[in-house]
This record gives sequence, structure tokens and C-alpha cells, in this order.
Amino acid sequence: MNDLMDQGSINKESIIELAVRHVCPGRVAVFKQLGAVPVMGRREGNYFWDLDGRKLFDVHINGGTYNLGHRNAEVIAALKEALGHYDMGNHHFVSVARTRLAEQLVSLVPGDMQYCVFTASGAEAIDVAIRSARRATGRRKIISFIGCYHGHGGIGLRAGEAEQARFFLSEQPEDEILRVPFNDQGAMEQALAGGDVAAALCEIIPATSGFPMPSPGYYPAIKKMCVEKGTFLVADEVQTGLMRTGEMWACRGYGIEPDILVTGKGLSGGIYPIAAAVLSKQAGAWLPEDGWGHSSTFGGSELGCVVALKVLEIIQRPEVRANVRDVSSFLAGALREIQSRHPFLLEIRQNGLIIGLRFDNPVGGALVTACAFDSGLWAFPAGFDRSVLQFKPNLLVDRPAAEEALSLLEKSIELCETRFLGGPHA
Repeated sequence: MNDLMDQGSINKESIIELAVRHVCPGRVAVFKQLGAVPVMGRREGNYFWDLDGRKLFDVHINGGTYNLGHRNAEVIAALKEALGHYDMGNHHFVSVARTRLAEQLVSLVPGDMQYCVFTASGAEAIDVAIRSARRATGRRKIISFIGCYHGHGGIGLRAGEAEQARFFLSEQPEDEILRVPFNDQGAMEQALAGGDVAAALCEIIPATSGFPMPSPGYYPAIKKMCVEKGTFLVADEVQTGLMRTGEMWACRGYGIEPDILVTGKGLSGGIYPIAAAVLSKQAGAWLPEDGWGHSSTFGGSELGCVVALKVLEIIQRPEVRANVRDVSSFLAGALREIQSRHPFLLEIRQNGLIIGLRFDNPVGGALVTACAFDSGLWAFPAGFDRSVLQFKPNLLVDRPAAEEALSLLEKSIELCETRFLGGPHA
């Protein structure tokens, strides 16, 4: 146990060998292909340190989990205080902490929301959302976007990228999950035409596809179609929510009110796992009917609720919102300047602090990832489009830190051009 705290005494290679033997051999193999197998040691704020001592500026932040940076002092203090009074609680009982958090979330989500169902992960919350829509509408069909990701849960896995479901022999008959191209209004209209779809499951900005941005008017058009056909619109905001766009939820910025919203990752403060499906009165009509319609031992842990309440308090502060908008504007201009010097950077996709950088190579994002590690930056390619590098600073990054991250990014691009492309890529 002591070596977990005294990380300087741990041999990194022996830990990697054990991980290959017992935990994640396939994942280690991929990291080796990228040229680096990080093992997190110390972590603080914008940074973590690899066990080999390398300091890395984190702009991957584990999909938004470290939305407030690593080991946020206020979040840790809230958890420590809660440990003087709470444990995880009993998921069968009414809970003060769980009720207070539900009240907060319901008030923050746009639309006529009434209920919260708490889970331990976003994937579990997606399953709750789909089951709720099916129960409320009496329909089975679900529409999702091609190339979107909704976790590795049961129904959510099947609603996400088809190949991942097939890998585990978990695909279902085609009449249950309908996949349409993102940003294609016509395809969505055709899929909804029969009036037999329970829910349109929308990853508001598809993360694992490299953050392609919705076209103007796309989401209001989808919402209008859903209302006309009696279909619920489910906003998957696990990665896009909690002020990452400068709004509490990305869907608000796109002018829509969902029937169900799913949040997770950053709600944990990077400290204690918690996620939730926030439901309209109609979508949550099963809750008065069956109090045990969904049951999750670790969902809505009282310790997790205290942490989440502190997270919501921090991100609603005017200075945090102002910082997100200021830094986002600065990054937009600075990234265009980098692009002007490096045509290898083909496309900048940005909404607030959600940024995808597409490079002029099918695996360009992966190549830059390998060089970023050597440069002191931790970024990661999009899982379904390796040409894109995800670049996601946390909400509390100030201007000097943003400048540091950009400097490391340009250094990484230059190293990539030299190492893999034979010099500057024009």
C-alpha cells in the first residue's frame, strides 16, 4: 500500500508489464504504437507527471473529467468535509445530498425538467435515458448518429459505433437502432417519418469522431421534427456540458430544449464518480409508477453528490464563465496563427474549450500525439478519426497557461513534421 503513495519507489516498466498481464494488454499495445505508455504519478492543476518524471500539460483531461483541472483544491476540501459526516449512503433511501443535487440539476437544464436518475457512469445514464424514452412512448426504435459514442453500457453500446457492438456480438436487429449521418437533416427526417421512434440520441458535438460541429439550424430542425413525431430528443452532454462551450450545456447554445439530458465525467470533479440522466415529467413518468424501475448501488453516492454540488457551484461563478469565453476567444485567434505557419493543420473545429484539430494525414492526430508526449503535452487523437487531435484545456486555464499549451502544441507539430513528414509540411 505504501508504494501507492511513494510513487518514486515504483518501477514504471514493471507496472506496465503487470498491466499487460492482468489489466489492459490491447491498450498498452496501442500506446506503444504511439511511442509512449504514460503511467500517471503526481498530478496537480493543468499537469500530471509520468512515473518517469516527465511533466505533461494535460489537454486531453480524460474526456472532460478534469474539467476543473487535476486535484482541484476546493473539490477535495468538499470531499474531505463530507467524509466527516457521510459515507456512500443507501440507494434505496431518500437522501438529503441526492435530493439537493437533483434540485440543482433540474433547475439548470433547459426545458420542463422534473426528475434526476443518478448513476455511477455516463454509459449507465445513457441506458436510463433510452429505457425512459421507450417506456414513455411505447416505442422501441432509437436513432443515433453514425460515428458517435455513448459509452460501453448495454443499450448505449448498441446505439453507438456499430463496430464496437459487433465486436462483443451485441448488435441487435436493425429495426431497433437506426443510425443516420451527423449533420444530415434529410436522413433524420426520413428516419423519423414513420412516427415509431422513441428517441433521437444526440451526442451534441461528437467527441470520438473528432468534434465535427453541427451546422447552423441543425439542432432546432431536429427538435422540431421530434416534436412533430412524438419522439424524445436526448442530449448526450457527457463531454460537452458543464460550461465547456461557455454555456452550462452545449444544447442551450444551439437553441434547443431536450426531453432528456445526460451528464457525467466533469460532474465528478475528477474526484468521485457520478453521472445523471435528467428527465422531463413525461420522460420520467415511470418513476411514480415503479420506485425501483432503475436501481444503482453506487449511483448518486452521497459523497459523489457533495462533490458534484461543489463542481456546479464553481462552474456557475461569473469569473469562471468569463474565463472560458476569454480563453476560448484567445485560442481561436492563436490557433489560426499556428495554422498559417503549419498548413499540415488542415482544420480547426471549435466551440468554446471543445477543440478538434484535423491534420493532413489519415493518422495525423496520432502522429502529433506521439510528438506531443516528447514535447511535454498530453493530447490524444479522436478514436474514430485518427486524423484529428482532441485539444481540450480545462475551464480554469488562464491566459499564460493557454499560451504555454499553444507553445507546446506548435512544438509538437514541428517535431511531427520533421520526424514523420520529412520537414515542414506545405
